[in-house]
Amino acid sequence: MTNTRGVLYVHSAPSALRPHLEWAVGGAFGVPVHLGWRPQPAEPGLQRTEYSWVGPVGLGAKVTSALRGWDHLRFELTEEPTAVSDGQRWMWTPRLGMFRGQVGISGDIVVPEERIRWALAQDDPTATMTELLGEPWDAELEVFRWAGEGAPVRWLHRAV
Repeated sequence: MTNTRGVLYVHSAPSALRPHLEWAVGGAFGVPVHLGWRPQPAEPGLQRTEYSWVGPVGLGAKVTSALRGWDHLRFELTEEPTAVSDGQRWMWTPRLGMFRGQVGISGDIVVPEERIRWALAQDDPTATMTELLGEPWDAELEVFRWAGEGAPVRWLHRAV
């Protein structure tokens, strides 16, 4: 079994959900998880956290399945590509629901040919391609990604 690494970013969650989220994430990972929560400056009263992980390819899908559909929760999860698998990126917002994108070795969202052909056949191909690339989710989450003063710095582990 091939291992990969990834990061879970919970961009916003009410404080009351914290123990439930830790239980759900721990259940998906198969080990207890304790997340380091911080206030979310973009929306007072909400909390944010991030959690780096290493595990088998496909673990990201298991984690997102455990978290999708929760009201008042915004998150994204990345799973890095490996020699035998593409990477994945999931984003969830209560308003837009779930986005899943295939990620190539360079970190770009990869849209398969059949999805591009389908998009070109739609009434508004530009809007459809925008959705296939996850732009509405990125726009909604961007304000929550900014962690404010004192946020941890994440150094890249490999140069592109």
